[in-house]
Amino acid sequence: MNRKLAVGALAAGLFLTGAGTAFATANGGSGDVEATASWHKIPTLSSGGVKFKNGYYKFEAPGAKHGAFHWKGDLQDTSAGDGHNVYVQVKVEGYDWNRFNGKQKKTVHKDQLVYDGAARYTSDAWIRACRDRGSFHPDNCSVTKHYKR
Repeated sequence: MNRKLAVGALAAGLFLTGAGTAFATANGGSGDVEATASWHKIPTLSSGGVKFKNGYYKFEAPGAKHGAFHWKGDLQDTSAGDGHNVYVQVKVEGYDWNRFNGKQKKTVHKDQLVYDGAARYTSDAWIRACRDRGSFHPDNCSVTKHYKR
């Protein structure tokens, strides 16, 4: 009889531990995640024909969303009649630029994560806004902003 009681108590303990973990995870928690990162302002990035405005970034905590560089903002084509698209480029240490396209003649909201899949967290990131001028002309880009964790 004591053996059945011990097995029952062990099963109940495991069940309650699993339920508590599931509840914490559902509420945004994770065992090794640091406090939630805060958003920081990105100044307006602009160059001929392109503007990235209302921008914000944060570095996600290690273990949360891959410890990514998280950015968001509004990408605007400011020369609607030129026939060229706009894009945002973001780079994290050790990798090439990632390109996030906008839409011609429109303003689009972007909310993206950029990270190194082999690392616990990202510590350096660069961002800039550009206008794609086609094959025969070099693209024009805003100044490049560098951010450190």
